Amino acid sequence: MASAIVVGGSGRMGRLVCEELLARGFDVVGSYDVDNIDELDGSAPAVDVAVDFSAPASLPHTLAYARRTGAAVVSGTTGLSEDQLGELRALGEKNRVIWASNYSLGVAALRRATAMVARTLDGWDVEIVETHHNQKVDAPSGTAKALLVAVDPTGERPVVGGREGIVGARVPGEIGMHAVRGGTVAGTHEVHFFGTDEEVCLTHRATSRQIFVTGAVAAAARLLTREPGFYDFDTLMFD
Repeated sequence: MASAIVVGGSGRMGRLVCEELLARGFDVVGSYDVDNIDELDGSAPAVDVAVDFSAPASLPHTLAYARRTGAAVVSGTTGLSEDQLGELRALGEKNRVIWASNYSLGVAALRRATAMVARTLDGWDVEIVETHHNQKVDAPSGTAKALLVAVDPTGERPVVGGREGIVGARVPGEIGMHAVRGGTVAGTHEVHFFGTDEEVCLTHRATSRQIFVTGAVAAAARLLTREPGFYDFDTLMFD
């Protein structure tokens, strides 16, 4: 039986992750959050995998724990800086590591479809719209950022985070990014492609957070069969 700990375990996602790990046959030996996060730096027991759905501030503790124990890391923390993502990639030189902003298989398919449509409809106007519950603290969502990369892999196109005032005509090539917040929406992502007299819209709707939990725990199980390295969700699950 593989063993695991959960970082960010006192939140709703953390509790769901604990339940899913147990259901999949993992032995969950610890749960860490703001009240006991310092234990990761020294006294937390060694396990096979650490599943982290916490805040960016907890990342140094997760990294220190993984370096000390050699544990694999499954991270679903959003709002990480490029430097923090770089630290996770560097950890992959010795540990098994996966980071994804969204662990839904449907969203993974949406990213692939978005990349294909963007290549096919080159020159069309693109707008990305994401909707989440009113408690989400970061914007745009990590998934929206991943969809942006699917549209513009080189990062060369201008990005507009909403529009206000007399903004003038749309700049050719720009990509609009819009965040909507309200109610209890688990997550809706839309990628709009506008051409002359026609529009294509790719949409994914999540009706509960359970889809992210199921995907993350499935990724944890598969990660333990791989060699050390830094993996993305699509590569780990589809290749």
